Amino acid sequence: MRNYLEELENESIYILREVAAQFQKPVLLFSGGKDSITVARLAQKAFYPAKIPFVFMHIDTGHNFPETITFRDQLIEELGVELVVRYVQDSINSNKAQEETGKYASRNSLQTVTLLDAIEEFGFDACIGGARRDEEKSRAKERIFSVRDDFGQWDAKKQRPEMFTILNGKINFGENVRAFPISNWTEEDVWSYIKQENLALPSIYFAHERKLVKRDGAFLAHSDYLNLVDTDEIVNDVVRFRTVGDMTCTAALVSNAATIEEVMYENKASKSSERGARIDDKRSEAALEQRKKGGYF
Repeated sequence: MRNYLEELENESIYILREVAAQFQKPVLLFSGGKDSITVARLAQKAFYPAKIPFVFMHIDTGHNFPETITFRDQLIEELGVELVVRYVQDSINSNKAQEETGKYASRNSLQTVTLLDAIEEFGFDACIGGARRDEEKSRAKERIFSVRDDFGQWDAKKQRPEMFTILNGKINFGENVRAFPISNWTEEDVWSYIKQENLALPSIYFAHERKLVKRDGAFLAHSDYLNLVDTDEIVNDVVRFRTVGDMTCTAALVSNAATIEEVMYENKASKSSERGARIDDKRSEAALEQRKKGGYF
């Protein structure tokens, strides 16, 4: 009898194979975070013994954790896939995006411009992502095949029904689909799968000592990218990161969890959500949904 993880794995493999079958030029969005690492392993299984038939792409803000970028490059080499990297800095240099200023300045929302330009540049008709419905309420509105219009915009009211696991990839000229193979997974499912598959992760997911900026009760990784203010406090502590975004908008957790088992136990006992550490999601009640409507991941 199959266990729950096997059921989830089979569903995800089915979705990935449907993407390969229904679209002409799909791409797998890869950040080096735990969710995209999980999707990469699922893609390996979906097409084994053949190679993964997707190009991987990372939209690099330039404000990433160095540990994540190092891990990204190592894993890409191990997988033997092609990695396309497009940089937010190039969008800023060409005046397509404007650098934010102030205490909470971040490049996170600027990724949308770079992503949409890359989709047009390469002619990608489907972007595979590691978003999950349990992460945030706007993501709970997503379909597994989430259609975006010819401007890259998302409308929750125009999403297609997906009854009986039938996925409709038909799109009009200029439209694009975001496909989410692990949409029905939870954070705990992802960690359980990582443990089962013995997947390596960037070191920042586990407890380590780090120089931090204590700001408004949150701990941010100290870096040259932060706009420091007088009320910021520079400290050192042992922390880990529950989710991996930009260094400017991803808060750390004070933690001694150094193994997968310890991380899972700590996550389960936590009273905050996984994205509760993402500062950019707190700009408004519907911050992430507004970014998604504009073309965000």
